[in-house]
Amino acid sequence: MNDIQPFRVAVPQSDLDDLADRLARTRWPDELPGAGWDYGIPLSRVRDLAEHWRTGYDWRGHEAALNAYPQFVSRIDGQRVHFLHVRSANPDALPLLLVHGWPGSVLDFLDMIEPLTGHFHLVIPSIPGFGFSGPTAERGWDQHRIARAFAELMTRLGYPRFGAQGGDWGSGIARALGTVAPERVVGVHVNYLPLTGPTAGLSESDTERAERTAAFAANRPGYQVLQATRPQTISYALTDSPVGQLAWVAEKFTEWADPASKISDDVLLTDVSIYWLTRTAGSSARLGKESGYGVPCPVPMGVAVLPHDILLSVRPLAERTYDIRHWTELPRGGHFAALEVPEELAADVIAFFATLGTWAA
Repeated sequence: MNDIQPFRVAVPQSDLDDLADRLARTRWPDELPGAGWDYGIPLSRVRDLAEHWRTGYDWRGHEAALNAYPQFVSRIDGQRVHFLHVRSANPDALPLLLVHGWPGSVLDFLDMIEPLTGHFHLVIPSIPGFGFSGPTAERGWDQHRIARAFAELMTRLGYPRFGAQGGDWGSGIARALGTVAPERVVGVHVNYLPLTGPTAGLSESDTERAERTAAFAANRPGYQVLQATRPQTISYALTDSPVGQLAWVAEKFTEWADPASKISDDVLLTDVSIYWLTRTAGSSARLGKESGYGVPCPVPMGVAVLPHDILLSVRPLAERTYDIRHWTELPRGGHFAALEVPEELAADVIAFFATLGTWAA
């Protein structure tokens, strides 16, 4: 098994007590009257979340939910890699890597495990620098290095051929897997694929999508610029202040999700807790500095587009670059597809890999 060790989440009680103490001693900022969301996440929203985190939220219950699935760690290329490994009852099922993004974690995929294990052996890693994989210890952990580490993980698990799926950074890493191991990756499914390019000949709606992506790339939001240029600087605030970490992530769960989605506050707080308790705010931000954004992929691809995502993919532009075999415009959902519409996303993943003829649906 090549140095694969069992793992269970077991946060020391002293860390939880320290968190509660820090939350109780929060030094709150002021807020302009009637500001709403104009200047960032509102003070009232963060106060309510912080109070629930301190007095009502049950980390141990969510810790137990994570521990209900087999978890392991393995040291690859000098870095600890944590992962869930849930095998299908079908011994001939296709192995499938599910790769989260930022500000996500392995938590994102828990509701997809049951619908997918009828068809796949699931490997759900924490990206190096994120969550239970812990901080990265040296430069160079970009999407391609992570992809090589994940390909090695699949080798250690005895999977010569496999598929990959992801959104956000997970989309880039999944595509990079197709680049670093094209002879092994049967296909890649993504739920985030922002592209720009010439718009001549595109429909009005596709032109609007492409122009929005181009405008986003030309004027990147502040959080992205900061994490991509000064991840160490922001890490002090996020690692020392739980409310700072909370506000940094909770803002994205509102702005990037479908307004109709029902991501519970407990799920949000579990995600934030993982970053806080593993001290990976800074190392997860480093991925933005280490990585570029143009990732080729020579293997067959499937794409799911969610109507409330940050940016929406354009099929004609995608087909200029990728071997698109499957394309779905889902009726609802946003950037956190695995949390918002797990059943619909799982069904689309199953449908894509069925088109490749690599396994029996």
